[in-house]
Amino acid sequence: MTDEKNKSGDEIEFIPQEPVSGEGGAETPLAVEKKEPEDKAAAEGSRHLKEKLKKREAEIKHLKKELDDLKESHLRRLADMENLRKRFEREKTEFQQFALNGLMLELLAIGDNFERALQIAPPDAEGKTFREGIDLIFRMFQNLLAKHGVRPIALENRAFDPNFHHAMTVEESEAVAEPTVEEELQKGYMLHDRLLRPTLVKVLVPKKGQ
Repeated sequence: MTDEKNKSGDEIEFIPQEPVSGEGGAETPLAVEKKEPEDKAAAEGSRHLKEKLKKREAEIKHLKKELDDLKESHLRRLADMENLRKRFEREKTEFQQFALNGLMLELLAIGDNFERALQIAPPDAEGKTFREGIDLIFRMFQNLLAKHGVRPIALENRAFDPNFHHAMTVEESEAVAEPTVEEELQKGYMLHDRLLRPTLVKVLVPKKGQ
């Protein structure tokens, strides 16, 4: 008789089965190997995105710097143009004010003669009329000078100032402690804020050894 005949009818033969993946059991080595490339790809994509973002931030920073430089350059050019315009205006004004400098100097010589004429006019009745005429013309002449910015230099406290006075004669005196204008020989004038002609004066200086 064969072995099958010796087995009882109640016995069941056990056949082992391979575990099925995905049914609650542990991942198989094949699944782990499949997941690793996916994680590596995700990490590589994230790194690439960060590098791209960093590059964009650097480009934005560079563009902002260029924009700031352009703004600064533009403001500097505007300031230069404004300074240039002011300089042109100043030079134009100065030219208008001082273009007649030479003419005014010649006119002052005429004014000096008017003053001399007034000083030597005879005192009689006819002389009085003559003097009045000369005085009227002289005042008209002074008004014309003033209209163009010419004004006489006033002698203040008679202190000698080489910026406005020209000493024609110098004498020592015990009566002064510093150079002092004793006499005005010829009137000086200013043209606006510039010296047109210095005042010619006689100066007293302290005596040596005083």
